[in-house]
Amino acid sequence: MECHERNQGGSNEGPGHVLVTLGDLRAWMLDEEAEHLEFKEAKGDFKFDKLRDYCAALANEGGGRLVLGVSDRRPRRVVGSRAFLSLQKTKADLLQQLRIRIEVCELTHEDGRVLVFDVPPHPLGIPVHSDAKLQMRGGEGLIPMSPDMQRRILNQAVQDYSAELCAGADLGALDSTAIETLRARWHRKSGRADLLTKDVEQLLADAELLTPAGVTIAAIVLLGTAQAVVRFLPQAEVVFEYRSGDATGPAQDRKEYSRGFFLYDDKLWSAINLRNDRQHYQDGLFIWDIPTFSEDVVREAVLNAVSHRDYRLGGSVFVRQYPRRLEVISPGGFPEGVTPANILWQQSPRNRRIADVLKKCGMVERSGQGANVMFESSIRESKPVPDYSKSDNTQVFLTLDGTVQDVRFLRFLERAAKETQFPFTTEDLLVLNGLRTSDHVSGRLAARIPALREAGLVEAVSRAKGTRYLLSKKLYIQLGEAAAYTRRRGLDRETNKELLLQHLRDFGAAGVRLKQLCGVLPHLSYGQVRSLLAELKAEHKARASGRTNAGRWYLAESGPNGHGHTSTRRPV
Repeated sequence: MECHERNQGGSNEGPGHVLVTLGDLRAWMLDEEAEHLEFKEAKGDFKFDKLRDYCAALANEGGGRLVLGVSDRRPRRVVGSRAFLSLQKTKADLLQQLRIRIEVCELTHEDGRVLVFDVPPHPLGIPVHSDAKLQMRGGEGLIPMSPDMQRRILNQAVQDYSAELCAGADLGALDSTAIETLRARWHRKSGRADLLTKDVEQLLADAELLTPAGVTIAAIVLLGTAQAVVRFLPQAEVVFEYRSGDATGPAQDRKEYSRGFFLYDDKLWSAINLRNDRQHYQDGLFIWDIPTFSEDVVREAVLNAVSHRDYRLGGSVFVRQYPRRLEVISPGGFPEGVTPANILWQQSPRNRRIADVLKKCGMVERSGQGANVMFESSIRESKPVPDYSKSDNTQVFLTLDGTVQDVRFLRFLERAAKETQFPFTTEDLLVLNGLRTSDHVSGRLAARIPALREAGLVEAVSRAKGTRYLLSKKLYIQLGEAAAYTRRRGLDRETNKELLLQHLRDFGAAGVRLKQLCGVLPHLSYGQVRSLLAELKAEHKARASGRTNAGRWYLAESGPNGHGHTSTRRPV
């Protein structure tokens, strides 16, 4: 596949192809090289065997991207690559040898050709061999795959652990109060009157928590008595701590919930809400009291930890509350195929039986991961979005920052919803939130730009290297930051050209070098200034003498000797 950027927000793509833009590439180059991203210069040749090995290693680590034609040391720069000129043959060879379909995107950058190999995760429970080798990345190269990683991949083939029987447990291991809570919540969600009269065994059988052979792991997690959880599944414990600061030592408050989830979920929220300060803001006539921790966000975070953690591993779920942040740490890493980058779009419940019961009770509504609720609520309250950056293969580490960043942005979203009646999606909120600090919109979010522009919430600014986006002028006016709008939008093309001409009038008697002209417009790149000068030259307003960097630029009516007449030398 070839992807050539039409503007900064888009690229060409075909069926089954990945969407990659030059904007994506620029963003990746600024990031640290992470688990799912690898850069290689590959200026000339890049051996196929090496490509195959790296693709296999990335697949075994959950998938990722291998980028050729970019330096791997920071600050990264595009160096261009002449490797793999026949992309279709390369794709076919990779498919034949690795048995996984790898897409490749060719980007045309001003500094050279860049290849992006998009590597999918390995098949569930099956590691990808490369020439009979199992490898993983280590440092700047590849090393043999560790036994621990091999074991994790093979364990993924195990069926839903929460649906398995809990050996030795019977109906007496389930708490009657928790069972009645299940009945009430299921009835409230479904409206089914028959649930109110079913006997306990039939109710649990219909919920697939009880089978003729016995009680399931899911039943212990959700409904188990304290004694049953301690005896059969002690890792199902959730530990809550309150800490007033980051200093080590005992927590100011600690509670251990070792019983079925339906017996403590409300109690856990009450413990958090006990120290849930409200942040008071006044914006003109508007007064806002915003809780540091939103109840729906906290409950979703805890639900995710309980329903998606790996119960085959020891260790408890920890919920740590600080004055302005909340941490939820659950054992086992992300479910197969889920990463911090795709958690909003990818659904892969690790414990499907638990997730199904929570869905029946109306506790899991919107997505398999519940992340939509957390992201949308955080943005609507002008708080940082949920942060999974501390997660790794052994744990999911979620940080919720409760600090309100800008109440005026909150007011804008509220007003925009009322005035435009715009039905904000999660993607829309992510675009608006991201454009507060950046002009780059990539991937699937770019598809929402046309609708947001039509609603008057986003503006586009054309530049030589593509299109940038920014929040609408009316938003900046409402935020009291009109100057920031002008600065973010930048000068238009004609104004930039006039500044170059003015500099030539003031200092161009002896000619001005390109480097000095770049200093007139420091916000533009070398190539963008050259493009403006080319337009001035075509308009017969400026001309150049000399073809190298030592060449000089003049007003069209000035000669290199400064006599003020049009030179007869052929313009360069």
